[in-house]
Amino acid sequence: MSITVAAVSANFTRDLEQNYALIEQLLEDARAQGAQLVAFPEASIGGYLSSLGNHGDTVRTTTRSLPPAIRLDGPEIRRVQELAGETVVVIGFCELDDDGETRYNAAVCLDGQRIYGSYRKVHQPLGEAMSYAAGPGYHAFDTPLGRIGLQICYDKAFPEAARVLALDGAEIVVSLSAWPAARTATAENLQDDRWTYRFNLFDTARALDNQVFWIASNQSGTFGSLRYVGNAKVVDPGGNVLATTLLGAGLAVAEIDVEGTFRTMRGGMFHLRDRRPDAYGPVTEADSPQAQGWRELAHA
Repeated sequence: MSITVAAVSANFTRDLEQNYALIEQLLEDARAQGAQLVAFPEASIGGYLSSLGNHGDTVRTTTRSLPPAIRLDGPEIRRVQELAGETVVVIGFCELDDDGETRYNAAVCLDGQRIYGSYRKVHQPLGEAMSYAAGPGYHAFDTPLGRIGLQICYDKAFPEAARVLALDGAEIVVSLSAWPAARTATAENLQDDRWTYRFNLFDTARALDNQVFWIASNQSGTFGSLRYVGNAKVVDPGGNVLATTLLGAGLAVAEIDVEGTFRTMRGGMFHLRDRRPDAYGPVTEADSPQAQGWRELAHA
């Protein structure tokens, strides 16, 4: 059975009403093209951080410039559910923990009737830990459209993260981002920028590594000191880009046949089946000599 999926490239800010209006419009556009699953970017509800690294990070205790903190069972998520209706939606937001203080860079998969799964970002780049706590790990979950796993932005740079989701049965991985252009020596044409190149390479590599469908959303435009690279896309398990927005805002829409594609792709070389976990010890052993050496280098 084929389904139609859409990846969003769009600009989201601190103005929640503006964000909801944009979500509604994009959902209408996606449904007009037959989309049953729509993936919005990281931090679509309330926007991302205004800067990263040594370019003016906010500290955890300064809330003025941070995104609004939202509970998973709060009215903001329910409003997205109302807009979603029968469409399965994945969207990013800043989640407030039950302790009322800790914030997570989070994503949720839902429709108008239920929440299917949520995720808190594990890997944090360039000082993001000053604003968010790290999530505990990865798991896939079932939806009416297949088994889905979630990642956020920098997670895609870590092969282990996508592999864990694939081993948990994920057929579709949705990777939400607020991925910017390089901060130094930025290319005149952002499509040629080195960070754009890495964003696109990670998407195709992770899809092919794990022979899964990969849906990558991203912010576009600018926010604070960040200039986003768009390039929302749908990638098949062979690493082929089925649809992309390139730098522009809009939707990358593609029809995918999960069962049929898996039967073809995994009928010969099946990467998950042919793994050799016995040979990968240093990858997962936190106290291995190799891991200790990397930590020493990082703090040198």
